Amino acid sequence: MLDFDLSELYEIETRVLNQAVKRNINRFPQDFMFQLNEIEFTNLKSQFVTSRWGGTRKLPFAFTEQGVAMLSSVLHSSKAIEVNISIMRAFVYFRQLILSNKQLSNKLVAMEEKYNKKFKDVFEALNYLLNKDKQVEEVKVRTKIGFRKP
Repeated sequence: MLDFDLSELYEIETRVLNQAVKRNINRFPQDFMFQLNEIEFTNLKSQFVTSRWGGTRKLPFAFTEQGVAMLSSVLHSSKAIEVNISIMRAFVYFRQLILSNKQLSNKLVAMEEKYNKKFKDVFEALNYLLNKDKQVEEVKVRTKIGFRKP
């Protein structure tokens, strides 16, 4: 999540959030927080529907899941704690959703491998039954061969 999005959630100014982070910078290693470069920010700005008045003077910081969790130890307001709990619940929900989709996909692949031959046999039997009438007609049309009884 970007610093200006988090500051909006916490109902504080972006500058206040960044000041709190800078005062506690040792709590935010690179895998918790990083600053976007010019290209990344330009690509991101092109995806905004509406631009902010005046724009930004500094490149925004992006926070990972762990970085958002660490913000709760830096920002002590009740709103910060409430928002942080909601964000962490959302992260957990998305992680569970991703895992359940992966597990479901793995189960489908396993079932496909297991039942593929059985379903093939079933489909062959169904095709035989569906085409049985057609085969009977073909048999009636053929001329009989063999010996005639006297």
